Amino acid sequence: MQQAKHTNIILLRGACLWLLMALLLAWCMIGLGFNIPPFKLIFAGEFKRLLQAHIDFLLMTALILGIYAAKVQLPWHVSWAMVIGAFTNSSLFLLMAIFPALDTPGLAPPLAFQVYLYASLLTTSYGFGKASVLVLRSTFKSEN
Repeated sequence: MQQAKHTNIILLRGACLWLLMALLLAWCMIGLGFNIPPFKLIFAGEFKRLLQAHIDFLLMTALILGIYAAKVQLPWHVSWAMVIGAFTNSSLFLLMAIFPALDTPGLAPPLAFQVYLYASLLTTSYGFGKASVLVLRSTFKSEN
């Protein structure tokens, strides 16, 4: 039971952090909308990438809270993959909003960004995919 509680705490903490990140990005978009100079310097890329990061953090928060609400015991590595993958996946858009060179059509992004991208996709897919399978399997177990 201790392990189940620990993984639930990881999910709750991760969801809270990513919700706070989404709120921070919302304020950043307001700063951009009012043409506040520091925001224009920090977010040199396209506004839509910042919006995508904001929405993705909200989406990931909702997904994590949905899995948490199912109250199914998850292995620690699944919970961590969900929380880490939720951040890295959303941060891809944030990086493109900050570094426009990463978002240039026709030009391959730097190798480090590509490695981060694929590692993020794999981590996120593993975490949410495995959690979904475990939750689905729990619905077929008979209650005693």
